[in-house]
Amino acid sequence: MKRSDLVILAFILLAISTLAYYIHFVIFRDPHHIFIFMVGDLAFVFLEVFLVVLVIERILTRREKQSMLSKLNMVAGAFFSEVGNKLLAKLVNCFNQRDKICPCLDVSKDWTGNEYKKARDFINNIGDKPKCSDIDLDELKDFLVQKRSFILRLLENPNVLEHERGSNLLWAVLHLTDELEARASLVNLPKSDIDYLVSSIQSVYRLLATEWITYMEYLQSDHPFLFSLILRTHPFQEKPSPIVI
Repeated sequence: MKRSDLVILAFILLAISTLAYYIHFVIFRDPHHIFIFMVGDLAFVFLEVFLVVLVIERILTRREKQSMLSKLNMVAGAFFSEVGNKLLAKLVNCFNQRDKICPCLDVSKDWTGNEYKKARDFINNIGDKPKCSDIDLDELKDFLVQKRSFILRLLENPNVLEHERGSNLLWAVLHLTDELEARASLVNLPKSDIDYLVSSIQSVYRLLATEWITYMEYLQSDHPFLFSLILRTHPFQEKPSPIVI
């Protein structure tokens, strides 16, 4: 509604209220009674604002937020199951400091919120750059191209678009996919082009690992069976295996 329309509506409502009070005065000739109820109604307005805005609205907002987070985590679960976990495993081996990265991201069942925060801080401050010579770029391209339609379907989810980190991750993965696919050959690329791909891979990995840590923290508290499976199979441990020991 336009501002001018709101002003007109306000004047109309005030005029109707004034007319109603005037009719009451004409019929009963009791201004004392009118002002008693006017002051009482005015006093209740502040209590009503408190109840509606500060209490009820916050409760509804919290429930809506919890519902949205639940839906987002379902989307995150689908993404990591189909793309994310495999992409983590493919990319972690091309970092020079893999032996330093893996212990910091090796989630265990004993982790608390403090450990998850340290892991996220470590990822955000990681300066290690991947080595394209240590990764099969053609295999990476084929994998990402196969998953492009799946990622595009995830981006159609309105909950994902409202989640900045999640949408940034999906766009970064799509950008890397397009970059790899746009090149006729990924062999004997010039150093400048290699450096550009390294920057794209590093960006994807930072976003991917951050979301993975956040997703693991959610699973630990809400879905212990899924958490247990990923604990046994994630690529940051020495010997990942689905077998329960």
